[in-house]
Amino acid sequence: MGSVGNRGGGTSGIGMTSDRTRARMIERLRADGIRDEVVLSAMNAVPRHIFVDEALAIRAYDDSPLPIGHGQTISQPWVVARMTELARNGRALDGVLEIGTGCGYQTAVLAHLATTVYTIERIAALVNKARRHIQSLKIRNVRLAHGDGSADLGEAISVDAIIVSAGATHVPAPLLRHLKPGGRMVLPLASSEEGERGVQRLTVIEAASTGMREQTFDTVRFVPLLPGLG
Repeated sequence: MGSVGNRGGGTSGIGMTSDRTRARMIERLRADGIRDEVVLSAMNAVPRHIFVDEALAIRAYDDSPLPIGHGQTISQPWVVARMTELARNGRALDGVLEIGTGCGYQTAVLAHLATTVYTIERIAALVNKARRHIQSLKIRNVRLAHGDGSADLGEAISVDAIIVSAGATHVPAPLLRHLKPGGRMVLPLASSEEGERGVQRLTVIEAASTGMREQTFDTVRFVPLLPGLG
């Protein structure tokens, strides 16, 4: 994986993209049940408006997904916060693996929480877009690759958490070998029937001492996890 670019930087913006608007988003996330203040602090540090097209910047802090091209979306802030909260589980994170970089927003949030973020995107144009966004924020602890995140990564990386940012109908087993003991994979997982409706449940797979332990949480909607490159 190639390095994208120390954490830091930021773009305050004006009007609907201002720091004040971002602070209101954080208060809304807190009111909607996000409890991890470390995650909320990371969300507050990342200017979401730079990750969407300029025409959509006025909606960047709404709690809704927005199109980023190529049939993909930037997830709504609550979903990003919730998946990150579940992955962190109150722990400090060393390495994190993200499957489905998209425009790089979730990646940037994770970069404020982990020592190293490994992130993979199957669509080449989105790899380039995410790289520009991450570099603009001077984030240097991200390793971004163009690849098939549903397959064996071919790298001997070991991480504390894996976040899959696409809907799956089964747990991508090749990824589980990258989890450290006690590590967690968070993914939107659906039965075949739910998958046809585009509905999944946030699912946590934890590498416990007795084997893999599974828990289900909130209902979400994600674009499907697809094999191959685009």
